[in-house]
Amino acid sequence: MNFGQAISTCFSKYATFSGRASRPEFWWFFLFQILVSIVTSFFGELINGLAALALLLPALAVGARRLHDIGKSGWWQLIALTVIGVLLLIYWAVQPTVEGSNEYDGAPV
Repeated sequence: MNFGQAISTCFSKYATFSGRASRPEFWWFFLFQILVSIVTSFFGELINGLAALALLLPALAVGARRLHDIGKSGWWQLIALTVIGVLLLIYWAVQPTVEGSNEYDGAPV
């Protein structure tokens, strides 16, 4: 999956928290968020805040789908509220896909 495909997929699944997201899909969208944040910061706090708010839901959705891909619940994203939790989420985000179905991707176990 390339950069354009990842962005297109994430916006087409804007609020879809079920299913799976591959590593490239997650990391390309993460890069897109950073680039949008940098560009919108030149236009002021209000524009930057609106862009961050617009990207919040698809970011949470792709994060949940990425966690499903490694066999974890999307609710684990709440651990990002702690400093150590952010490091754990980064570690999980770089893990390879767990083959087969799991209880979190909407498929039967």
